[in-house]
Amino acid sequence: MNKSQLQQLIVEKQSCLCVGLDPDFDKMPAHLLQLEDPIFEFNKAIIDATKPYCVAYKPNLAFYEAHGAKGWLSLQKTVDYIGDLHFKIADAKRGDIGNTAKQYAKSVFETLNFDAITLSPYMGHDSVEPFLSYDDKWVILLALTSNKSAENFQLLKTETDNYLFENIIQKSLQWPNSHRIMYVVGATNANYLSLVRKSAANSFLLIPGIGAQGGNIKSVIENGATKNVNLLINVARSIIYAGKGVNFQQAVAAKAKEFQQTIFKALSTT
Repeated sequence: MNKSQLQQLIVEKQSCLCVGLDPDFDKMPAHLLQLEDPIFEFNKAIIDATKPYCVAYKPNLAFYEAHGAKGWLSLQKTVDYIGDLHFKIADAKRGDIGNTAKQYAKSVFETLNFDAITLSPYMGHDSVEPFLSYDDKWVILLALTSNKSAENFQLLKTETDNYLFENIIQKSLQWPNSHRIMYVVGATNANYLSLVRKSAANSFLLIPGIGAQGGNIKSVIENGATKNVNLLINVARSIIYAGKGVNFQQAVAAKAKEFQQTIFKALSTT
């Protein structure tokens, strides 16, 4: 999915909501645990309930890899079920070089057919280039994350008096195919979002931290949206675990609609 297609999808759905698919046996409805593939059945129900309200899905690979080969199969089935009408993000946070990076790219883009992958930029261009060599596939670099320890490195000042996360954005935008780079910016760091937009004026931003982590949608949109929006606002726990019983899909759909309407209202008034 290219940039114009993703932007058009946002217009059509009146939403930039991304639903995180993080299946946790300790949190999902108990009746699903009796099924042959609880992870896929849970994800299938979530997708059916939320697809009118979101433009993207973001499976966190750790929740699948933890179950070995069965988890990997559940992930493949999930990606296939999502199909091509929604943007598919592999939240993998890979960060290696050479043949290893090439194999990671092949795994995510060829075998699993994701549209994008989250990457750590710590090792520089060598670790990103193999992913950018795929046409219409995206790299999402960790820039300013929402965890408390992000300040250990990301908020360090450099010799240019920029924060390290600003240097990451500015340097990566000089790489070939940088028009297919997005950046992760945590919603809980919304006070820095204007600095991100100053460095990445036209780039897409993936915004986690809304919902359970306390980020504010209105603040994110005021500081981060462009005229074409260029945001993907991720919500996971607050949506996928909104319901607990056999009819949990109803609560999930209602919560996804609530987030979609909140996003649309904020976009309409900004």
